[in-house]
Amino acid sequence: MPANWPLWAVLISYLSILFGLAIWSSRSTRDLAGYYLAGRKLPAAVVGFSAASTGESAWLLLGLTGMGYLLGVNALWIVFGEVLATAVAWAFIGPRFKALADRYRAITVADWMEERFGDRRQVLRILGSVVILVMAGTYMAAQLTGSGKTFESFLGIPYEAGVILGAVVILFYTSFGGLKAVAWSDLIQATLMAAALVALPLVAIHEIGGLSVLAERLASADPGLLRPLGSSGMSGQGIADVVSHMGIGLAFLGAPQLLVRFMASKDRRTLSDGGFMAAFVIVLFDLGAVLTGMAGRVLYPVIDDPEGILPLLASDLMPPVVTGLFLTAVLAAIMSTADSVLLLASSAVVRDFFEKLLGPRHRNRAAPGLSGFIARVTGDDARLARFGKAVTLALGVVGIGVALPEVRVIFFFVLFSWSGLGCAFAPVAILGIFWKRMTLPGAVAGMVTGFLTSVGWFLRGKPAYFELYEMVVGFAAGFAAAIVVSLLTRPDPEGAKHVDEAARWARQR
Repeated sequence: MPANWPLWAVLISYLSILFGLAIWSSRSTRDLAGYYLAGRKLPAAVVGFSAASTGESAWLLLGLTGMGYLLGVNALWIVFGEVLATAVAWAFIGPRFKALADRYRAITVADWMEERFGDRRQVLRILGSVVILVMAGTYMAAQLTGSGKTFESFLGIPYEAGVILGAVVILFYTSFGGLKAVAWSDLIQATLMAAALVALPLVAIHEIGGLSVLAERLASADPGLLRPLGSSGMSGQGIADVVSHMGIGLAFLGAPQLLVRFMASKDRRTLSDGGFMAAFVIVLFDLGAVLTGMAGRVLYPVIDDPEGILPLLASDLMPPVVTGLFLTAVLAAIMSTADSVLLLASSAVVRDFFEKLLGPRHRNRAAPGLSGFIARVTGDDARLARFGKAVTLALGVVGIGVALPEVRVIFFFVLFSWSGLGCAFAPVAILGIFWKRMTLPGAVAGMVTGFLTSVGWFLRGKPAYFELYEMVVGFAAGFAAAIVVSLLTRPDPEGAKHVDEAARWARQR
């Protein structure tokens, strides 16, 4: 029997639960709303925990712990930004977005945008699909990179084998169980992640000798680790770092994979209760991750890869069975995002591209080849759902191909994908539910400008401006473009009525 058999035993038990959830949920995936929105029936705890874990990913347990290791107290600005954005999103954005999503019977965010802005030419649907497929591809690759790193760190499995193993598990339960399996598995995964990030820093700080000793040893290693503005202090670099760290939370205001959780929730009360749970869980997540990294800096002052500090601490400080739970916690963080991103990309292909863009052109044709295939698939909701499962599998295979060749730094790779999605969708969604004057050309301008500015800043602008995070710049640019263009164009009167309806629904208790 191998020495690490307790880790394998815990891992196999965990994976068995995921497979069971997939089988249980498969009965609810016979139409598109069932597959991609869990029939719009998710309860509060499931929605809240799912949103929190989906927004974090491998970035949390590997990336944010690594940032805690490198930056110390300065990394707490990330915690503040994420918690604040989460509270605002669930209290103010979610109820209004949900009201209109139900009114439109929307299955994807593109459905919502098309109805809200009267987009008969489907420009927003096309743009949104392109953005989702590009950014979801890089996001998925980052999660599978995390899977490879995790299996390599805990079990000594080669990186490539870890990528493939993680992908196979994710693809199975996501393809068969849809959003229902994803969301319920997120509830379990978020619980594991929270437990791990509460227990490990407590044990590590106890090993060091308490918080006072932790602070003393961090100060002796680098006084900047205990300064809110870091080693740069009150300088351009120090301020840019704080703004960048807080800006990470901006995508919680309207990234499409989180907007889908609002759409899938049961009712207004579900959003209220779920929002409280989401904010509470993110506090546990982020504080625990930063403290884990800070404690690791004291216990292991020299380490090759700061993103490996959590597996190292867990292996050295915990019994083998508990270490197995930490292995599952890291995998949970990876899976809770990878599965949601997969479904998001799949819905863009199946609902937005095949059914809504190609379907109307081919539905009444019996021609052979592609036209006949599109006509058959898009003519029946059950067939579309089955096609969605096949597309999910295919996209996962593509993600494996992207993740295998190179081991990336997860923190920055995820943040690039996160910012692209957030800057493209959040300004449009926020203005669309609060501002009656918002127009279709304004929405197009906001989406294009936000996305391109985010990508362009990442590629060209950051070095010249203190490495300011692209989310901050792209978000501001998207808002500005949407507002300016909307003021120069004529709004749709129906859209203004929808804003009023959403406001009334949001006030109901």
